[in-house]
Amino acid sequence: MKDYLIRAVGEKEQFRVFAVVATNLIEEARRRHDTWPVATAALGRTLIAGLLMGANLKGEDLLTIRINGDGPLGGIVVSADAYGNVRGYVKNPQVHVSSISKGKLGVGTAVGKGTLSVSKDLGLKEPFTGSVELISGEIGEDISYYLTVSEQIPSAVSLGVLVETDNSVRAAGGLILQLLPGASDDIISKLEAGIKELPPISSLVDEGKTPEQIVDLALKELNFSILEQTPVQFNCPCNKDKVESILISLGKQEIQEIKEELGQAEVNCHFCGEKYIFNTRELDNLLKEIEQQ
Repeated sequence: MKDYLIRAVGEKEQFRVFAVVATNLIEEARRRHDTWPVATAALGRTLIAGLLMGANLKGEDLLTIRINGDGPLGGIVVSADAYGNVRGYVKNPQVHVSSISKGKLGVGTAVGKGTLSVSKDLGLKEPFTGSVELISGEIGEDISYYLTVSEQIPSAVSLGVLVETDNSVRAAGGLILQLLPGASDDIISKLEAGIKELPPISSLVDEGKTPEQIVDLALKELNFSILEQTPVQFNCPCNKDKVESILISLGKQEIQEIKEELGQAEVNCHFCGEKYIFNTRELDNLLKEIEQQ
């Protein structure tokens, strides 16, 4: 199944819902960062949250989620935009912790206690940033708490990543359901019942359910209209030209030292794991460029 996200609104605009299937995307993140299962699940859930929250952005707005916990994962950073692009990394990708139960990875233990912050660059002088304490480290519960407390939007969040025995990603997806001002008590009761009875998102995706079918199951008999369907992908805007600019900013002396001691410069992008290598000739060209400035 292709990875894509839907954005929908309920009857009389009493609620809105975002749902995504992102199995291929999360598998790419796992491959790029060589994550072990618990890190795959933690990073995957955060990437999915970024996609779902990013779907409510406009134009060139950007959103960054930072999870800083005291667990062995050491922290997670994810960046997303309004067009279904997301990237991210976990500080310690190769971590193992005991599973909570069969098929249930110990993400909360691996994340630990700490804070979750969300920054939104809306094109203003300063980005908007909100922060809350982590309540479980399970990511979904923490994102729900953030949206409800910091952004004051009552929200139900379900995020899931199913990891195969060979460490690959078998299924991944997510759902965010948000109440809008004026929602009736009857609507609220029906939404609560639907979310309570909804099976784990990863199992639904594993069964082949589409985002539309997942929303159908969550909303039961409630009517909704799909506003938009968006392809999603792991996408990092880094490139060799940008890395070259960073190297130039180091200055002539440091580039000369790198050339003499190592013979080449190797730069890795934290967000996507892409490796950029500048050989001796390329370093000489950078030195000439600095001299001409």
